Amino acid sequence: MLNSVPLSYYLAISALLFTMGALGVLIRRNPLIVFMSVELMLNSANLAFVAFARNMNVMTGQIIVLFVMTVAAAEVAVGLALIVIIFRISTASTWT
Repeated sequence: MLNSVPLSYYLAISALLFTMGALGVLIRRNPLIVFMSVELMLNSANLAFVAFARNMNVMTGQIIVLFVMTVAAAEVAVGLALIVIIFRISTASTWT
């Protein structure tokens, strides 16, 4: 453990990633970019969970990350399906 990275470094990177994701959600209008920004925010939370779990020598952080990844996968599947449906409806109305 002599050469381990301090917890503050992980939290700083996590905060930076979360800030970038939040700015992407607030500034961008493209739905795909918004979904990628939400994924970036979820991954920053995952990084913080794993960093705290590693620092405290417990496994609960990894278990929570597993649930967050499951929710993120479901969010991507539902979100992309909605985007495809909206795109099809908007292009179908322009052709008729």
